[in-house]
Amino acid sequence: MKAICKIFPYLFRKPKKGFFRLLPCLPLSLLASLMIFPVLMMIANSFMDTQELLEAYGRILGDKGSEIVPRLLPRYPTLRPYVELLLDSPDFFVMFWNSCRQVFPILLGQLLLGMPAAWAFARYEFPGRRPLFLVYTILMVMPFQVTMVSSYLVLNRLSLMDTHMAIWLPGIFSTFPVFIMEKFFRAIPESLMEAARVDGANALQLFWYMGIPLGAPGVMSSLLLNFLEYWNAMEAPMTFLKTKALLPLSLYLPEITTDQVSVSFAASVVMMLPAVLGFLWGQDYLQQGIVASGLKE
Repeated sequence: MKAICKIFPYLFRKPKKGFFRLLPCLPLSLLASLMIFPVLMMIANSFMDTQELLEAYGRILGDKGSEIVPRLLPRYPTLRPYVELLLDSPDFFVMFWNSCRQVFPILLGQLLLGMPAAWAFARYEFPGRRPLFLVYTILMVMPFQVTMVSSYLVLNRLSLMDTHMAIWLPGIFSTFPVFIMEKFFRAIPESLMEAARVDGANALQLFWYMGIPLGAPGVMSSLLLNFLEYWNAMEAPMTFLKTKALLPLSLYLPEITTDQVSVSFAASVVMMLPAVLGFLWGQDYLQQGIVASGLKE
């Protein structure tokens, strides 16, 4: 064995630690590339005109005589799809502002109602707390299709169908933000709360000066996740809204015809921008939230 080691020392030499550190990154980098590739193609296709897109994806779009030739870079880059979308498509702006009017009131309502509810579940003991929180959890995991009929009947009885309120109320009273924020409020050490009580802080001051600042990562994480959900929501607007003037931006793309396929890619990019910017802005809060969730006394 010693002789073999002398003849082939490189077979028994330990690889450098840096190699082992990079080895797990290779499959992760490959998976990340596969996930980013469709986004890159969508952005590249948004700079192609309709004719070039028909040449590349004609078979998908109904031209049986052509072949599919995916292109990552356009041959003749053009801003015409964006010009047509932003200057010649009034429906796009109407639906864009509808999305804003439907999403941001929901987030504001979740702040005003969800934070106190999550604080009460996390920091107070009262009769029925555990069964009530279990109900919250069950409602959170239920898909929209399960609660669609009951929500429709309630909204119809309140004469709120085909209004923005039909989208606001189910979102404001969603149980998901309460479930998320409760975990972060519960992670606040009790010793800090006792110290604040010794200094004379009452229940409202504890919530305002201790709970909200220390639980901010959880609050921002909840708002970010709900923004992504409601910005891209399609089922609720399709069910509760009938007037085209009230439809959000998420329902604009299905109405684009084949002869405006270049506009559809441009609209997809514009619709994706708020979600991407929101994620980049809240990325630090998400990271702090992960740390806060592991905080122990």
